[in-house]
Amino acid sequence: MKNSRNVTARWMRGFRNFPDILYPRCCPLCHRVLKDPSRLVCPQCAREIRPVSGPRCFKCGKPVREEEELCPDCRKVPRAFEQGRGIFLYDDRMKDSLMKYKYFGRREYGRFYAKAMCLYAGKELERWKPDIIVPVPLHWKKQRMRGFNQAAFLAEQISKQTGIPADCTLVKKTKKTKSQKKLDAAQRRNNLKEAFQVREEVNGKKILVVDDVYTTGSTMDAMASCLRDKGADKVWFLTLCIGRNQ
Repeated sequence: MKNSRNVTARWMRGFRNFPDILYPRCCPLCHRVLKDPSRLVCPQCAREIRPVSGPRCFKCGKPVREEEELCPDCRKVPRAFEQGRGIFLYDDRMKDSLMKYKYFGRREYGRFYAKAMCLYAGKELERWKPDIIVPVPLHWKKQRMRGFNQAAFLAEQISKQTGIPADCTLVKKTKKTKSQKKLDAAQRRNNLKEAFQVREEVNGKKILVVDDVYTTGSTMDAMASCLRDKGADKVWFLTLCIGRNQ
């Protein structure tokens, strides 16, 4: 009887590990198979990866010169959000990582992203004390094509690590917009007019908006504006990556 239980336990352990054999987990930064599947990132990349440091824009958190308080974008455009933080620079390595995360089935990379966001933005989260986490939504057609909303997955993972509740249905994207990548700042803002709809009142709530990348801030401004129109007290944002000043 005892031997039978031991055999069953070994079989169950093997069954749980079976997906890792078929689809081995990879490092989200170098994309090599992780020798230790309990890790989220390989040891070499863990030593090399560095968050944005040094002087930052007071509003959006972009790197700025020592004497600057605001980046050029935040000097030009009044912001609807209070403040924000991006963890890593949106360089070629992070672009490649996010491409695999969003379009090539590497959803497990999101667990590393969320852990890094909580770790390196811990002081900000403690200071902001948001009541709720809200991801930037995708239009339903794009979400159906992609299979998931990358920002919603990050929001859920951050919620698990911080205990702050996430609501992935509060804001809906009702307008199918053009891709933001090839648009300038003014075109991006116009592209997102009336693109988001808040489904219920959020009177007095302090809200953290989560997304994968912050560039010009047009998406975050659109999100913050519609949330504040529904009564939000304050809106902050947290992203995995942040762009450089143009």
